[in-house]
Amino acid sequence: MRHPVPSGGVVVAKIGSSSLTNDGLSLNDEAIRRIVQQVSDAWRAGHPTVLVTSAAVAAGLGALGRTSRPADVPSLQVAAAVGQGRLMERYSRAFSEQGMVAGQILLTKSVLADREQYLHARQALERMLVEGVVPIVNENDTVAVEELRLGDNDRMAALVAHLVRAQLLVLLTDTAGLLSADPRVDASATLLTEVSHTDRLLDELSGARSGPLGSGGVGSKIAAARMAAWSGVPTVIGSSRAPAALGQAIAGENIGTWVEPRLERMPARKLWIAFGQPAEGVVSIDDGARTALLANGRSLLAVGVKRIAGTFDQGSAVEIHTLDSRLVGKGIVRLSSAELARSVGAERPEPSLVVVHRDDLVVLAD
Repeated sequence: MRHPVPSGGVVVAKIGSSSLTNDGLSLNDEAIRRIVQQVSDAWRAGHPTVLVTSAAVAAGLGALGRTSRPADVPSLQVAAAVGQGRLMERYSRAFSEQGMVAGQILLTKSVLADREQYLHARQALERMLVEGVVPIVNENDTVAVEELRLGDNDRMAALVAHLVRAQLLVLLTDTAGLLSADPRVDASATLLTEVSHTDRLLDELSGARSGPLGSGGVGSKIAAARMAAWSGVPTVIGSSRAPAALGQAIAGENIGTWVEPRLERMPARKLWIAFGQPAEGVVSIDDGARTALLANGRSLLAVGVKRIAGTFDQGSAVEIHTLDSRLVGKGIVRLSSAELARSVGAERPEPSLVVVHRDDLVVLAD
């Protein structure tokens, strides 16, 4: 159910490259002023707001005189290196015109995967909010090669929402929100005004088989909304072209698509395991182990593991699936893949051998 963000509640707003650029090749100053105005208004209304932004590559392409987006990663890295400063300069100038100071934070998945760096990132963001500095967060595209290929600041925004204990995540995009179907192939597609993060329709829209996964376009926004939902953070997906979309979302007004979160926030460390740590492999378990994890809150024992995929070390994060590939959870393993393979292949696996202790386990099944 929609509700306004309480006074003082932190908000995270994300806007993508397509909403900030002219055909993806140069920055759109009007679009930048529009989002800066909205973020500044949110701060003045008593809601410290973090802005997660894309468009560094586009800013660089324009400066380099490119007429098309290159396909090779080194060229994209060069464009990001050139464009990041230009993008930040535009933001700094626009926020200065609003009487505000903005600061830049560049993150990568590898930073968020390291527990110590993860906590340092949280401290920096929280201190900026206390000091009245608008944090502008972007993926470090100069070094984050995978993100240059996939482009996924939606998930980054969800992680930031968790980091700053946000009360709302707003994903601003080129559409009015999530639609019931692809309007290009289904003329009857309608706007989904409210949906639960567990709704199976989201799986159909994103193409994800299960859980908070998915990639690209609509899929990445749904994945981000589900990630935020496990943090207890609601998400609004709305139009970047609406001049007051952010303020309307904060006020709880009927704009875009509201994604209802879980009632309770997961503990911070388990959220970090779930979404801050990249999975190095997959372990598939039998029905008995699934019941032990979901119904009884037990640790995952080696006797319940039937298949292993990937190579991982002790202390790595792995996804836990059923034998028919449904996501059960994610956890930190106490055995390497080689050690676990020996146990799985043994004629009589040691029944008490712990693979993932319950303190290091996050259940992600519905």
